[in-house]
Amino acid sequence: MTGVTSLLIRDARLVPLAEGDAVPDHPVDVLVLDGTVSAVGPALDRPDGVEEVSAGGRWLAPGLWDQHVHLAQWTLASQRLDLAAARSPEDVTRQVAERVAEYPDLPVIGWGHRSGGWDRDVTVSELDAVSGDTAVVLISGDGHHAWLNTTALMHLAMPVRDSVVREAEWFAAYARLSTLVGDDGTSPEAYRRTLDHAASMGIVGIVDFEFSGGVKEWAARWAAGADVLRIRMATYADTLEDVIELGLRTGDPLPGCDDRATMGPLKIISDGSLNTRTAWCCQPYADAHRLEYPCGQANLDGGELRGLLARAHGAGLEVATHAIGDAAVAEALAAYGETGARGSVEHAQLVNRDDVRRMAELGIRGSIQPAHLLDDRDLTEKIWPGRAERCFAFRWMLDDGVELALGSDAPVSPLDPWLAIAAAVHRSADDREPWHAEQTMTPREALAASVDGQPTVGVGSRGDLVLLDRDPLAGFDPGADTAAVGEALRTMTVALTVVGGRVVHSAL
Repeated sequence: MTGVTSLLIRDARLVPLAEGDAVPDHPVDVLVLDGTVSAVGPALDRPDGVEEVSAGGRWLAPGLWDQHVHLAQWTLASQRLDLAAARSPEDVTRQVAERVAEYPDLPVIGWGHRSGGWDRDVTVSELDAVSGDTAVVLISGDGHHAWLNTTALMHLAMPVRDSVVREAEWFAAYARLSTLVGDDGTSPEAYRRTLDHAASMGIVGIVDFEFSGGVKEWAARWAAGADVLRIRMATYADTLEDVIELGLRTGDPLPGCDDRATMGPLKIISDGSLNTRTAWCCQPYADAHRLEYPCGQANLDGGELRGLLARAHGAGLEVATHAIGDAAVAEALAAYGETGARGSVEHAQLVNRDDVRRMAELGIRGSIQPAHLLDDRDLTEKIWPGRAERCFAFRWMLDDGVELALGSDAPVSPLDPWLAIAAAVHRSADDREPWHAEQTMTPREALAASVDGQPTVGVGSRGDLVLLDRDPLAGFDPGADTAAVGEALRTMTVALTVVGGRVVHSAL
């Protein structure tokens, strides 16, 4: 990538990210020098050698971040059999049979089915019946289990069984998937295409929670041109000691990269998911009679969780703790409180009111994925009846002072910040009324939660900027039609994306 880190943007309207932010009521110029905004005002002089672009009165905001991405899985997703529309096991087996007939010599990797709403459990044998000797791996839409046929189970060195592979066993097996399909789909060139597409939506940074990532892999990608955006690389428990041995603390540049690629948090998956009924809850699931664990379950005991938090905290690493059920959220917060660790609760999908207040007291971020509520609305009402008012409780978090950070959890939801922002504002994906509208966010709040804590563009801001074709705050007033506002946000178009003063996308 070019080393140019300076840029003059003329005639841009500033988007105020906080109530009361005073911004000019007319377009201004914004000068970025050496990666930082150095001047904002009318008719700025252009320093020698600095590129100039005209915003033409468009709207300028800090660049967007996706704070929760599994980047390799998202990069691979476009090459997988799309099962998102499947409504039954029979829908899935029909699609698999068609793919096997078309490409009999290639393994079938599927993504996106959501069996949580189906009326029965699936079996390996019914998948074997339509696939023969072709390996089949079907990853659920939440990423927490996979439906494999016998050939795939054997190839991935797992015990043969007639049921799906869940949670920790699946996470470990996923890292071996390249032995079945190769890694062409996660080459530096494939990553570059993914990152270029993200830049076209105004994304300037991604927190990468990929299971199979690592410092050496990111250094190789960086050198091969996949250095488009800012990257924070997470680690997991099995590679934590490697990171500590390298002396990496959260925020440190990754070896072999520049300061746009840095060390992120330790990621801990403390419970499961709604779809698999493995999210750990205080009360049983509505269909608990079908479940081995009626309330879901923790993936780690309390001692293991606290040991990991303490080890990471002592080594200068933040911690991102996946907790979807209310029991998991409460336990995560207790562990943060006892160890002094800093970081986030990832998802926080079902919460108790007092635990939101505890998040605020501890200064723990709520790393949330609003688009999940679009997929989980109906299933929640079915298997968490009477608890929906405590799901995706964004308004509680904002009112109590919890710092929010929006993301996608791609590929569970698309890597699309505007979908996330729209879902936070209008909590519905169809003609129904917003789901628990009392928990909605305003466009300003959702945008502010999408920019990695950056303020309204001003002197001293990072030179990470997005130029929008429309005002993202337009049309929203108390009592406004959030459906219309949500549609405007979902269809937002981006004219320019700038990372550290470098233009990484332009439609001007």
